[in-house]
Amino acid sequence: MQNGMLFKIKFQCNLSQSTQRGIPIQSTQRVYFGMRNQQRVFYNFNQQLNYADMKTDYLNSIKKQFEMYKILGEKAMAQVPDDKLFWQYNDDSNSIATLVKHISGNMLSRWTDFLTTDGEKEWRNREAEFDSDIKSRDALMALWNEGWACLFTAVDQLTEEDLERIVYIRNMGHTVTEAINRQLTHYPYHVGQIVFIAKMTCGNNWASLSIPRGDSQKYNEEKFAKPKHQEHFADEYLRDKDSKI
Repeated sequence: MQNGMLFKIKFQCNLSQSTQRGIPIQSTQRVYFGMRNQQRVFYNFNQQLNYADMKTDYLNSIKKQFEMYKILGEKAMAQVPDDKLFWQYNDDSNSIATLVKHISGNMLSRWTDFLTTDGEKEWRNREAEFDSDIKSRDALMALWNEGWACLFTAVDQLTEEDLERIVYIRNMGHTVTEAINRQLTHYPYHVGQIVFIAKMTCGNNWASLSIPRGDSQKYNEEKFAKPKHQEHFADEYLRDKDSKI
C-alpha cells in the first residue's frame, strides 16, 4: 500500500459474529482500534481509515514491548550471584549465560541490515551460541547490550512505509510486521527462561518481578483505587522500575 493511501473496511458480519471474531464492537456503527495520544480511536464502518496512523501506533508499541522485556531480563540477572549465571540444571539445559549468548547472536543476525539481507547471516554460528565459554558477568552483559543495541538501532530507523516490505529469514519471506512479531515472541520466550532460572538460583532471596503470591487482591485494590485512565500497558513498567508485570 502506498504512503498516504486510505482504505475502507467492509463489514459483512453482525454484532455477535464480530464479537466472536475478536473485533471489539462499541456500537453498530463504530469499531474501537486502540489508543493514540491518550485518546481512544474509533472509526465508523463506512469511514475511510488512515492506515499510516495505525502503523505509527504499531511501531511505538513494539519499541515499548522490546524495552520492557529487556528491563525484565536485566532485573532478573541483577539478583543472581555471579557464579550462578553459569549454572546449568543438567548437561542438556542452558545457563543464563548461554541464553544471553544465544539471544545476542540471534539479534545481531536478524537486525543487522534488517531490510536488505536475510536474517540468518552467513557469518552467524548458531551452534557456537550454546557453548559455555562466557567467563564473567561483564562479558555476559557486553553481549546482552550489543544485541539489544543492534535491535533498537534497526527498529528506530523503520518507517510506516517499511512495514509491508518483504524481508527474508532463511529464504522465507515475511512482511516487516511479521518479522518483528516473530522476534517479539522469540525474545520474551528466552527472557522468561532467564527469569525462571534466576528465581531457582536465588531461592528465598528472590524478589518477585510479578505480583507476589498472596498479593493479588492488594494489588488489584491499589489499581482500582485510581481513576480510569488510558495508556500503553508497558508505560507504567518503563516509567516505574518497581512496577510488576
